[in-house]
Amino acid sequence: MVALPLPEQDMKKLRGIISEVREATQKSGPAYNKLLWQLICYSPKMPLRFQQQLLLNEAKKFSLKVFDPYFSDTELSVNGFIWGEGKFKIYLTHGWASKAADSDLLIIALREIPDVQIIAFDAPGNGSSLAELTNAPLFICALNEIIETYGKPHVLIGHSIGTMANMVSLKETGSFPKLLIGITPLIRLKENFEATMTAAEVPPDAQEGFFTDFEKTYGPIDQLNATKLYTFKNELKYWVAYDEYDRVSPYEFIKEFLDVNPQVTTQSFIGAGHDKIIKDPALIAAIVKQVSAITNP
Repeated sequence: MVALPLPEQDMKKLRGIISEVREATQKSGPAYNKLLWQLICYSPKMPLRFQQQLLLNEAKKFSLKVFDPYFSDTELSVNGFIWGEGKFKIYLTHGWASKAADSDLLIIALREIPDVQIIAFDAPGNGSSLAELTNAPLFICALNEIIETYGKPHVLIGHSIGTMANMVSLKETGSFPKLLIGITPLIRLKENFEATMTAAEVPPDAQEGFFTDFEKTYGPIDQLNATKLYTFKNELKYWVAYDEYDRVSPYEFIKEFLDVNPQVTTQSFIGAGHDKIIKDPALIAAIVKQVSAITNP
């Protein structure tokens, strides 16, 4: 059984962070910046539903180590799950505040494709892979370690920030799949952070202070933009699913990406939502069709 924190405890902690950010009397300086790091990098964990636990019970479990130089300066355990032993490897990278099991309906459908092996994982600080804080580079490190251990995927699927992690991992490992799939891909990380801070009533000058601090560790945040990161062009097939009314990853940013990359194929799922889209039957059927074209051309 994979143990996860109780939802009321995790959400209480997140609400506490937001409250501290809003009520701080001094909204500048190192102490306030520390609060903003928690706001941006704390990923609340929701418990497994019964059917998700049943699915994980059928998986072969594994655990790998990645080093966290950003928050804990220690090795973190990354817990993963494998279904099947087929020759076609399908890897899934979940989104923020999510976990491998949240793609349960998709995994169940993909298992029906002959001769596949499906590998999904809980990124550090998400699901059963415990860490106090997390970030996109830790998602990337986890995926890199999985590719190093289990080999290059034939199909690589990402949701939300998982799509950005997949892009960077492809650059770092050179492990190009036959098919890359992006589900409501996050395009601009800076704008996503700005939206989070604005919702928590962080003043503009304090936001700039956070980004200055951020860039000391991570480099220019404007480079964490999928339109700039995606340089593969015709090196692989990329299929993108999106919702034109998505508020987390606005369509204007996705359109910007698609205008620069007209070779990318797309499908719109209007009203599916940023998070709930991974449960959408039409999306799942479309992904199965895309994957089946790779495994049985």
